[in-house]
Amino acid sequence: MTKFLRVLCLLFFLRGICAASSDTAVNNCQRCIVLAEQAEHRIAIADVTSGKIIWEWKPALCGVLPEHVKWFNNPSEAKAVYKGKYILMAASGGGVALVRIADKKTVFYGYAGGNTHSAAILPDGNIVSASSTGNYLVVFKTDTTGYNANGYTKKIPVAFGHNVVWDVSHKWLWTAAMDSMIVYRYNYDQAAPDLLRDTALLLPGTEAHDLYPEYGTQSLWLTNTTHVYRFDVATRQLSPAPVIQKNIKSVSSGPAGYPVIICRPKVSWWTDEVLDAQGNRVFMQPGLKIYKARWVLDDPFSE
Repeated sequence: MTKFLRVLCLLFFLRGICAASSDTAVNNCQRCIVLAEQAEHRIAIADVTSGKIIWEWKPALCGVLPEHVKWFNNPSEAKAVYKGKYILMAASGGGVALVRIADKKTVFYGYAGGNTHSAAILPDGNIVSASSTGNYLVVFKTDTTGYNANGYTKKIPVAFGHNVVWDVSHKWLWTAAMDSMIVYRYNYDQAAPDLLRDTALLLPGTEAHDLYPEYGTQSLWLTNTTHVYRFDVATRQLSPAPVIQKNIKSVSSGPAGYPVIICRPKVSWWTDEVLDAQGNRVFMQPGLKIYKARWVLDDPFSE
């Protein structure tokens, strides 16, 4: 067999691994969390009841071209979207991807660069990401072809881009940028999407990091280097959150019975465990490098 045929067979084999997967375990999971897991440069879903990882997405196995796999080094965001049926992820390597849980298909991916830290779905299916060292947001025109080298993108300068959240009720995009909360309006042009800066307000502290909806409310969790807050989007007021305060990388909550979960680094910026708001262990697996953890739930704030 020639080298070319061996490579071709390997590619079909790897694609088969991805395609043969099923979301049955995730559907049957009563309490699942999705992890931005950097030890294996993957997105993983864990069942907190069994303490086991039941699903994973690795770019090299699921539709990302070999020359683009490095874009997905060190995943930095993973969140359930589209009623919990898809995962939207970003990576410090610059990649952004939308993945269908059912078969792990990489429905869309693109390159933002600049140490990408977060992403959000816009109301027409386009995607916006935030890049921290690049100091910008990127708006992508998305399609379902996987990767489109000629796809439309638009960069929007923003300081210390670490987060983006779409607010479906108010039709705003929120981003906490270093020491300011900035509101953008969307132009609703699916072919040439853009964001128009609306208002901004000063935040306490600096290096705003995580911004994520508090489940079932009109508030956002907001973290920086020293504190965790709730931000009421209607009143635009902050209040201290009853959560461990210092150096929290992610916060996620759910309906009644779901604890608030956080990620607090043990080494550099990662950890091998997910804690509740009081510091009790919810999930742990030695050897993992978890950057963020979210409950796998619908997102009524953004959808």
